[in-house]
Amino acid sequence: MSKKIVLAFSGGLDTSFCVPYLQERGWEVHTVFADTGGVDAEEKAWIEARAHELKVASHVTVDGGPAIWAGFVKPFVWAGEPYQGQYPLLVSDRYLIVEAALKRCAELGTKAIAHGCTGMGNDQVRFDLAIKALGDYEIVAPIREIQKEHKEVRAYEQAYLEARGFAVRAKQKSYTINENLLGVTMSGGEIDRWEAPGPGAKGWCAPRSEWPTAPLELTLGFQSGEAITLYGEALPGHVILARLNAALAPYGVGRGLYTGDTTIGLKGRIIYEAPGLAALLTAHRALEEAVLTKNQNRFKPEIGRKWTELVYEGFFHDPLKTDVEAFLASSQRTVNGTVTLRTEGGRVDAVAIQSPHILNAKGATYAQAADWGVAEAEGFIRLYGMSSTLWAEVNR
Repeated sequence: MSKKIVLAFSGGLDTSFCVPYLQERGWEVHTVFADTGGVDAEEKAWIEARAHELKVASHVTVDGGPAIWAGFVKPFVWAGEPYQGQYPLLVSDRYLIVEAALKRCAELGTKAIAHGCTGMGNDQVRFDLAIKALGDYEIVAPIREIQKEHKEVRAYEQAYLEARGFAVRAKQKSYTINENLLGVTMSGGEIDRWEAPGPGAKGWCAPRSEWPTAPLELTLGFQSGEAITLYGEALPGHVILARLNAALAPYGVGRGLYTGDTTIGLKGRIIYEAPGLAALLTAHRALEEAVLTKNQNRFKPEIGRKWTELVYEGFFHDPLKTDVEAFLASSQRTVNGTVTLRTEGGRVDAVAIQSPHILNAKGATYAQAADWGVAEAEGFIRLYGMSSTLWAEVNR
C-alpha cells in the first residue's frame, strides 16, 4: 500500500515534476496549494486542473491571505527594513505554505511532506527549518535528489514531464516565476547569466512607456503601525495590499533588479515587483519618522534589520524573532494617523501626514522660528561640541 505524502504545490515546473517522481517511488501524493494572493481565479483553476492532470490522490486550495498579512506583512512593515536595503522578502509566504501543508498532513494522518525546492536556493532552508520547528516529519525534496545526477535540472524536469505526456508552459521553460500577495519574483534565463532582463521578464509592473499620464494619489490610515484604511474605507489588511498592488502596478512602482547574499552563500539575482509593499513601507516610514523620538528612529532600524535577516534566513519560528517582534509592537503604540501617497510613475512618495502624535514644538519650526534666544543657542552649541572643540584646540 502506498504511503501518503503531502506536496506543497504551485503548478510550476518544479512541483509538477515532483508529482510523478514521487508516485513512481511508491508515494500516494496529496497536493496543497496555499493561495497567498498572487493568482486570479483563472490561474487557481489551472493549478487545480494541473494537479488532477498529474493524477494526484487529492488536491486542496487554502486561503492564505489573512495569514500572510498577520504573520508577515504587519511585522515586516513595522520592521521597515528590506533585506540588504532592497529586497522586500517576497517569498516569505513559504512559512505559511508549510503551515497549510502540515495541517493537511494532520488531516490525512501522515508525517511525510514534500516540497519542490532546489539544493541551490534559500527556499529549501525556509521550508526545512519551518517544518522541523513545527514537528517531527519526514521531508522529501525531489529536486535536491535529482541534482545529485543531473546538472541541467530544469531541462531534465521538462524532459521528464514531457516523456510522460505532461506539457510544460512556455514561461516555465525560461524563468522561475513566483507570485503571491506580496509581489512577483523572477529568476532564470538571462537574469541568472548577469545579463539585462529581456522582454519576457515581465510581471505586474507596466513599463515606462505604458505609465498613465495623470498622477495617482491615495491615502492610508494606520493604527498602532498597521494599515487599516484605504481612502478612508476600513478594510482587512490583505485586501488593502491587493488593492495597492492593482493601483500602483500600472505606474511601475516597486520593481527592482536585485543581487543579494543568499543564506547558503551564493549570489542570488532576481527581478522583483512589489507595488503594494513599496507603498506600505513608504507611508509607514513617513508616519513613523514624524511621531517617534530621535532615539527611537535611530535605534529601531537595527532591530528591524535583525527581524528581516531572521525571516530571510529561515528562522521564522526562532524565539529571537518573537522577542524582536515584542519590541517592534511596543514601538508602534503612537504610530497612528493618515498618510497621503503620490506617484507619477516609478516611485511613490509620502506627500502629506496627519497624526495627533506628530512631535511638533509649539513655539518653534525648523529653520524658521524658535522660542529660545541667541544666547541659549550659542550655549547649547558650545556644550554639545565641547569634546570635538577641545580636541582641535589641543592638537592644532
